[in-house]
Amino acid sequence: MAVALALFSALAYGVSDFVGGLISRRASAWAVAVLANLSSTVCVAVIAAFVPGEPTATDFAWAALAGLGSGAGTGFLYRGFSSGRMSVVAPVSAVGAALVPVVAGGLGGERLSLLVWLGIVAALPGIWLVASVPEDDLSRVGGGTTSTGRAGLAEGLVDGVLAGLGFGVLFAALGQIPDSAGLWPLTLSQAVSVPVVIGLAVVLRAAWVPRGRPVRWALLAGPISAVATGSFLLATQQGFLTIAGVLASLYPASTVLLAALILHERVHRAQGLGLVLCAAAVVLVAVG
Repeated sequence: MAVALALFSALAYGVSDFVGGLISRRASAWAVAVLANLSSTVCVAVIAAFVPGEPTATDFAWAALAGLGSGAGTGFLYRGFSSGRMSVVAPVSAVGAALVPVVAGGLGGERLSLLVWLGIVAALPGIWLVASVPEDDLSRVGGGTTSTGRAGLAEGLVDGVLAGLGFGVLFAALGQIPDSAGLWPLTLSQAVSVPVVIGLAVVLRAAWVPRGRPVRWALLAGPISAVATGSFLLATQQGFLTIAGVLASLYPASTVLLAALILHERVHRAQGLGLVLCAAAVVLVAVG
């Protein structure tokens, strides 16, 4: 059951990210993240009111940390989607999202197996290859010139790494919350993510106030994200954090598929090999 919940979480995250990323190309990525996280908070709060639980102060502390990771992950992921290719940013973010819970477990006393280390080694060239785009595509990535394309690709890669670290923190922190806590800690996590997004936008001098019709569609991404996060929390409560974290990190699969089918983004040979390595890394970490 834990595996099924984690995989469903990955599917829901991928769909939510695609919706949010698509809107981020027509509106401020930070405004999209604010509205999506707000709607997600409301959805979780409504459900939490009907779910019994006795959360402790420690549970809320972990939830607050998860909110920091969620806010940073969502903001940088959407910004990366707005400036780079979904098929680049999403897989790169997934590697960090998968590895951070593993590292957290190692620091907590868990010993990493040889397979896990092999997965980490496979992830490094995987990121490099996924981020590679042929010369004739660089102009399309950045919007006009080769130099602009390279800049847009680099920004997207950095955003993918930062988003992965944020989601990794989210996964690792949520994994510390027991099922006896109910869903109010998850509500706090979603609520904390909103001021985190706003704070990052202010520091980066980016627009974060939702304006215009396109950004309103971000309200759809919130409920889907809430379902994804809730499913992941249940998965960690019924199974191992490492396994749930890695399986949930498969979310780029649906994002890349939707990007290819709807946006007609091409996956080139080098990127394909990178995706295979990233997938291998995820599998090795899960098996290990």
